[in-house]
Amino acid sequence: MSDPKSKMSNAFQIFMKEAPGHAQAWMAAAQGLEKASALDEKTSELAYLAVLAAMRLESGLAFHIHMAKEAGASRAEVISAILVGLPAAGNVVVQALPAALAAYDAD
Repeated sequence: MSDPKSKMSNAFQIFMKEAPGHAQAWMAAAQGLEKASALDEKTSELAYLAVLAAMRLESGLAFHIHMAKEAGASRAEVISAILVGLPAAGNVVVQALPAALAAYDAD
């Protein structure tokens, strides 16, 4: 599998390069929240994919699909995670499927 950083969106890469102090603070918070979570890595990544789909944040899908796949997530689990928000968020989550599946298949 490829380097996870290569899966980061252009916007996030620019954020890390141009605002390193902010990026470092953001990453520290994210890592702290990850450590506090009772979820295992695969479940956490799948849940995060569901949130990205519901929030229409497709730019983060490739990175987090890579991480989910590395944690053992199957293609079917990724699809289910993307679609888990259907009852609450509606069919907007379907918009994430093409990018999600392309990222999963390319990785």
